[in-house]
Amino acid sequence: MKQMRGHILVTGATGVIGAVLASRLIDRGEKVVLLVRSPESASLKVPGAADYVKWDSGMEGGEWRGFVNGAKAVIHLAGKPLLESRWNEAHKAECYDSRILGTRHIVSAIAGASEKPEVFISSSAIGYYGSFSCCSDTSELTESGKEGSDFLAKICFDWEKEALAAESSGVRLVLLRTGIVLSTRGGMLQKMITPFRCFVGGPIGSGSQCISWIHVDDEIACIIEALDNPAYRGPINLVSPQPVSMNEFARVLGEVLDRPSLLPVPKFAVQLLLGEGGEYAVKGQRVRPAFLQQQGFTFRYPKLSEALAELIAESK
Repeated sequence: MKQMRGHILVTGATGVIGAVLASRLIDRGEKVVLLVRSPESASLKVPGAADYVKWDSGMEGGEWRGFVNGAKAVIHLAGKPLLESRWNEAHKAECYDSRILGTRHIVSAIAGASEKPEVFISSSAIGYYGSFSCCSDTSELTESGKEGSDFLAKICFDWEKEALAAESSGVRLVLLRTGIVLSTRGGMLQKMITPFRCFVGGPIGSGSQCISWIHVDDEIACIIEALDNPAYRGPINLVSPQPVSMNEFARVLGEVLDRPSLLPVPKFAVQLLLGEGGEYAVKGQRVRPAFLQQQGFTFRYPKLSEALAELIAESK
C-alpha cells in the first residue's frame, strides 16, 4: 500500500454525484483516493486520482482500511440505487445493507486509525423526513424536522445513526441530506428528458407532490464547502431554496425543451415498473436548506428554469 498523508478518500466515486465531485477535487490539486468496486473501470471514468482501491460495502477488512489513516477527509457517497429497478424484499435489503454496513465499516476504520481524518462527510437524503403526496401536506422541513416512519426514512435514520458513531473519534461529522439532484447523466431529470423530446412528456403521478431539487453543480459546491469550512457539521439539507410541485417541474421542463407537458405518467404505471418503490416515486418532500441559508451559501442555480436551461444546453 502506498503511504499517503493529507489525501481525500471518496466512496461512490463512479456515481452521478461522486464522479463529478472526484473530478473537481482532482482539478483543484487534491490527492484523491477512490474506494471502488472496480479500480480498472473507475480509472477510466475518473482519471487522475492518486489511487484506486478495491472496496465495497460488504468489505469489513482489506487494504482499503489503511488508506483511512492519514486522510484529510473521508467523503462517503456509496449506496445501491434505490429506484433503478423494481422493488422486492431482496432489493430493499440490498439497498439498506449497502448503506448501513458500508457506513459501519468506514466508521470502524476511522476509529481504528492512528491518524484520524479531520472530517467525515457521509451521504444521507431528505427521505429522512418521510414522503408526502402533496406540497400542502406539510410545512417546510428544516434540519430540525423529525424523522419519518416509512421505509426510506428508516434507511436514512439508521444510515445517519451509523455515521454519528464517528463523532466519538473526535472527527467532525457532516450528514448530507440530499434532495433530487438534477443532472443529465442520471437520475429523475435524465429519465424525463427523452419522453419530453418525443412529445409524450408530462408530470409523474398526481403532479401535486413536492420536488425539493438541487442542480448538480450546487450539490458539488455544497460538499466542497463542507470539506473546507469547519462551521459545517451535522445534518445539512442539500436542496434549492425554491421547491416546486411536480406539475410545475414538468411545465418548466417542457418550456425549456420547447415541448408540451400534456401526458402525465399515472401512478399505476410507475407502480408496474417499480412495485412498492412506485409509492415513493410519486411522492416528495417540501424541504428548506435552513443551514445553508444561515451560513450564507450562494446557490448558483436557485431557480428551476435557470437550472434546467443550463443542464439542457450542456447536454446538447
